[in-house]
Amino acid sequence: MLDFDLTEEQRLLEQAVREWGAREVAPRIRELDRQHRFDPAILPQMAELGLLGCSVPQEYGGAGMDYVSLGLISEELEYVDTSLRVIMSVHVGLNCLTLLTWGTEDQKQRYLVPQAQGRKLATYGLTEPAAGSDVRGLQTVAVKKGDRYYLTGEKMWISLADVADNFLVFAWSDLEKKKQRDPSGISAFIIERGFKGFSSGTLKEKWGILAGNTGFFKMEDVEVPEENIVGRLGEGFKIAMFALDQGRFTVAAGATGLIRACRDASARYAKERHAFGVAIAEHQLVKEMIAQMESDYQVSRLLWLRSGFLKNHGRRNTRETGLAKWFATVASERAAGDAVQVHGANGYSDEYPVGRFYRNCKGAVIY
Repeated sequence: MLDFDLTEEQRLLEQAVREWGAREVAPRIRELDRQHRFDPAILPQMAELGLLGCSVPQEYGGAGMDYVSLGLISEELEYVDTSLRVIMSVHVGLNCLTLLTWGTEDQKQRYLVPQAQGRKLATYGLTEPAAGSDVRGLQTVAVKKGDRYYLTGEKMWISLADVADNFLVFAWSDLEKKKQRDPSGISAFIIERGFKGFSSGTLKEKWGILAGNTGFFKMEDVEVPEENIVGRLGEGFKIAMFALDQGRFTVAAGATGLIRACRDASARYAKERHAFGVAIAEHQLVKEMIAQMESDYQVSRLLWLRSGFLKNHGRRNTRETGLAKWFATVASERAAGDAVQVHGANGYSDEYPVGRFYRNCKGAVIY
């Protein structure tokens, strides 16, 4: 039976993350966004709150929280700015939770523990210049020589690409299966930034999520020891799909927070702004737009809570998670568009946050 009541611990967590975001990040986020600058000083603070290993068991350096808690964190972080939620998506959702499920004990000790403790930052390397949702379109290859694999290829649109320490990378380990586009020829590898032949860069011309780091990395015969294969050889496609289930969950919860941010900003402005002799909050069209935001917020939250419930109980949730991600991200785009409209000409200025919400929301709709 699905219980919609949060536990006392979850409520305290929600409040703690909300207060931290409002105190430490919200006052600075407009300038960070304007400067297109990722602030690494945020990471130790997130680690101190236990966020970077929130859903990793304590035995592996994490806080041992459940999936609903991960969703609450994601929602509160994106309420402040999408760049904060992105950290949770790639570091926790795509990387840490994947290593927790598919990694060997040695991999968990060497990589998962320091990541969950916040001493190392991790990301996920699937997307390429010509391959995103089409995983079989990967061009990165892993050639075995002795007990080593040598990876060559390029990954693109990678969150935290230029600041992460560890990378979960997907490549063709069977070149014959690559020719046949048989996904059982794809494998997953852990790469460290310091491996020879690895280089990364930041994409400078993004339209949104400007306070986050997004970039690319290149591999030129990067030497990877055999013990850094995640799962079995040829299980990369399964692992990638598992990881995306975790990542989509955080995106759904985060987009829900963005809807709430649009609602709150719009309601606040509508009470302050006067037109035709009354506050615009009295105008029916404005009321309708804000009511739509509230409706979308409630539905989006219920969808990700349902997905979190299924995850907590170890039940298959790919469909439910995908639906939550789809609905919440599309609804966040509608909410952001309406929030700009409520603000009128001021919505077109970054003196108000709704323009940033509008730029940020589209990324999650695309990916």
